[in-house]
Amino acid sequence: MIYRVRHVTRYTYETPVDLAAHVVHLTPRPTPRQTVLRSKLTIDPPPTRESSGTDYFGNATNWLFHEEPHTHFVLSSIADVSVLPAAPLSPGPAWETVVDAVRLDPTCWEAAEFALPSPALRVSAKVGAWISSSFSPDRPIGEAVMDVTRRIYDDFRFRAGVTGLSTSVEQVLAARAGVCQDFTNLMISGLRWMGLPARYVSGYIRTYPSGDAARLLGADQSHAWVAVWLGHACGWVGFDPTNGIIASGEHVVLGYGRDYWDISPVRGMILGGGTGTMKVEVDLLPREEAAERGVRFPGEAV
Repeated sequence: MIYRVRHVTRYTYETPVDLAAHVVHLTPRPTPRQTVLRSKLTIDPPPTRESSGTDYFGNATNWLFHEEPHTHFVLSSIADVSVLPAAPLSPGPAWETVVDAVRLDPTCWEAAEFALPSPALRVSAKVGAWISSSFSPDRPIGEAVMDVTRRIYDDFRFRAGVTGLSTSVEQVLAARAGVCQDFTNLMISGLRWMGLPARYVSGYIRTYPSGDAARLLGADQSHAWVAVWLGHACGWVGFDPTNGIIASGEHVVLGYGRDYWDISPVRGMILGGGTGTMKVEVDLLPREEAAERGVRFPGEAV
């Protein structure tokens, strides 16, 4: 399937911003099952200075610097992405084998760094104890991680507005409620407590209007899920605890890191601005439907 992704972030400031510096992750990254066919990032007002490249984790990154006063800041990203269906989940080796490989095999260093705590996502013994019931002795790792994924889906309620960026994984565990970021953090924290490598994946998931309701452009949202290293033979596999499934051909990866702060779409510092507002619009549509509904690249013919 070829999708068209549009992600627009609009900032409006109460007073002029005199100086601003931003780090931007808004271009989907290539993966073994995902090909970025084309992409475009539009910035208004244009930055005084700009550079682009990849960060430590290989995510496409833009560094923006504004040195002229401005009262608004708009980032518009659009991309065409080809996504392959997910392969059937392999049971994999016993989970203890993967833990031992991470600890003892120096060739696993790239996976091993995702088994460690990170600045914005600490390892929780309480969450680890809750997750550990899925990891009976010698249980295949794919089976165990899928069990955790389904337990979160079954036992927790999706409720927006009850958590924030500062909500701890222990609070999410106690409340049994939150949003995709909370469930992703919870699962990562517990898996790392078990000694398993897990990384935070930021991206998008295809949504469908309910019943006969027409899809509203800009009404979709960003999504987050977990990628877990299942050993040398299986590699990294995506698990979506919000929906109780493995990441499928309807998930588009924006990027990944140790936690949300590694791959947040926009981070920065500003001088001035007063009280500001932010609005985010997201669309993920099959490319042909997107073009029919007016979601087009700048300058693309109607």
